[in-house]
Amino acid sequence: MYFFLLNLSLLDLGSISTTLPKAMANSLWENTDISYNGCAAQLFFFAFLLSAEFYLPTILSYDHYVAICEPLHYRTLLGSRACFHMAAAAWGTGFLHALVHTANAFSLPLCQGNALDQFFCEIPQILKLCCSHSYFRKLGLLAVSVCVSFGCFVFILVSYMEIFRAVLRIPSEQGRHKAFSMCLPHLAVVSLFLSTAVFAYLKPSSISSPSLDLVVSFLYSVVPPAVNPLIYSMRNQELKNALKKLMCG
Repeated sequence: MYFFLLNLSLLDLGSISTTLPKAMANSLWENTDISYNGCAAQLFFFAFLLSAEFYLPTILSYDHYVAICEPLHYRTLLGSRACFHMAAAAWGTGFLHALVHTANAFSLPLCQGNALDQFFCEIPQILKLCCSHSYFRKLGLLAVSVCVSFGCFVFILVSYMEIFRAVLRIPSEQGRHKAFSMCLPHLAVVSLFLSTAVFAYLKPSSISSPSLDLVVSFLYSVVPPAVNPLIYSMRNQELKNALKKLMCG
């Protein structure tokens, strides 16, 4: 689990560093410009890191399932080689996902100017600037990505349903509390990420507004990477004791 959490922390740090520093610099210097190549690079790295960050919790849900439902087979099913292969698959799939979306987004002709109503280069905002026939082509690719993400979410949901069934059979109340405290925050963050991302990418243009787009994009691009370290670190008793010692001292 800690190997996967190391990968998740790197993805969290990378995805936030892709968007927020540039947005903060723009706010401080009152300059909202970004170069064409800079926008393409930001879109690629953001899509790459955020996609891998979603695929990795899918692997974590499997890790939790094996740890709770098949504890005697944990070393067999999740050896060091299997963990490495699964983490590499998450990074590699995120890279391919970002490469396809970036290549498609920046190969489309722009007919609506070059101003984005967002604090970073986001695919839905770029689609608004594309010609109508190109927009529908790109929307089809987004729909495929949403279907893949929904499949991952179903896998996570089924894994946690099996976990909850096993947890309810645990006689120890402390054991049930430990299992629920590990799974419920993870499921809540994944649900927030997927629901807001799907809404941002597939919402009808009739209900779109700059303020709504900003809030939704913030919820899926900033909140999950910021909340993940708190969720997983606050479960560690040594970290809790160190934090209490720091506050009291």
